[in-house]
Amino acid sequence: MENNVMIDQNIEGQSEDMEVPFFTLATIIIATNNFSSYNKLGEGSFGLVYKGTLIDGKEIAIKRLSQKSGQGFSEFKNEVILIAKLQHRNHVKLLGCCIQQEEKLLIYEYMPNKGLDSFIFDQTKNKLLDWSKRFNIICGIARGLQYLHQDSRLRIIHRDLKASNVLLNSHMSPKISDFGIARTFGGDQSDKNTKRVVGTYGCMAPKYAFDKLFSIKSDVFSFGILLLEIKSGKKRIGFYHPNNKHNLIGHAWISWNEGRLLELLDECLGESCTISEVLCCIHLSLLCVQQCPKDRPSISYVVVMLGNESALPQPKQPSFFLEKDSNEGQFLTSKHC
Repeated sequence: MENNVMIDQNIEGQSEDMEVPFFTLATIIIATNNFSSYNKLGEGSFGLVYKGTLIDGKEIAIKRLSQKSGQGFSEFKNEVILIAKLQHRNHVKLLGCCIQQEEKLLIYEYMPNKGLDSFIFDQTKNKLLDWSKRFNIICGIARGLQYLHQDSRLRIIHRDLKASNVLLNSHMSPKISDFGIARTFGGDQSDKNTKRVVGTYGCMAPKYAFDKLFSIKSDVFSFGILLLEIKSGKKRIGFYHPNNKHNLIGHAWISWNEGRLLELLDECLGESCTISEVLCCIHLSLLCVQQCPKDRPSISYVVVMLGNESALPQPKQPSFFLEKDSNEGQFLTSKHC
């Protein structure tokens, strides 16, 4: 790392310069052994991610924007600006960036346990996450999202909250990552329109996927999906119950109505569960994926109610719950909401 680079930013109409640590390309090439495949950690939304080791022994993670990616300099700058301003223990820390030659690189703190998806969807590693660890992860994600929506100086909608964008440190504490498509949000706005839908279908709210309208309640919907995945160990995309042919949301909704909630739990959890916490999380997940955005709770409410013994309101019918068909589940429109 040689010096700092000044990035001119414009957020909510206010322009200011921000100082961001700048790494030279030569430093990154040495740290990654010239982007060796051996150091490849995975593939993000817009390129590859590598592990690197600086000369002083510090381990880092490098997100290398693909030159063929649809993400341009504006998205790159957006991620730099937003993450540099986010100071929360449940967000991945940005250490700096590199803009040199044809390369656009983001340098983060290294998360040794990689993504949450590598644990909950793996039939061997999922056993390393008992209920206590999963509940702590759920609470950490909720607190990180609350900071984005309410407590940070900027009001931010992530727009791509999913298991692979939640990284785990050496203590299995969760950190939200990948802010390339995140957007700031005015305090008096209820919805915001976009010309292009970006993110992961199946994890995004229906009003965003179909009407191109997003809000903080879009993130709440995604959080509800994530809650279901963490509890069940099943992926939202591609899951269909063998008996009733419903997807994960539909299966949860049916189980709720038939009083078979514990069937939603990952089999490997066994007796590690605290039943009151499990039932609370299932209840909250169904509140978060309700069809109408106005019916979904704020993430602040979720944080307060996690593990709380207080009574929760009854959830209404969720979106994307009907039987599988040629379109992988009939969509329930939310235009009247």
